[in-house]
Amino acid sequence: MSFKEDNLIQKKTFDFALKIIQFYSECKSQNEFILSKQILRCGTSIGANVEEAIAAQSKKDFISKLSIANKEARETKYWLKLYQSSNLVQVDVELYLKEIESIINILTKIIKTSSENL
Repeated sequence: MSFKEDNLIQKKTFDFALKIIQFYSECKSQNEFILSKQILRCGTSIGANVEEAIAAQSKKDFISKLSIANKEARETKYWLKLYQSSNLVQVDVELYLKEIESIINILTKIIKTSSENL
């Protein structure tokens, strides 16, 4: 998939979705099927909502779509922390947590700046 060179959040969320798909596969290989579907849904929907925001019809629509992406990112962070604390699978979630934190920070800044410029 090609991205505008200057669209960091688009690239980061797409790459993160690919990592979440790998995480999901790893969980399934360790016979964990319940939480993994939830993290697959929210972890991949972040980028989908960013894509929708890029095609927004207005500034308010843009902010709304990015706000949904931010909520999905926060939900993903919750599930990752749950995995980390539960030891359901033998996967190091620290890298995923660092990446999702970065995504949350970027989304929050974009939303804040866009809201101020309304």
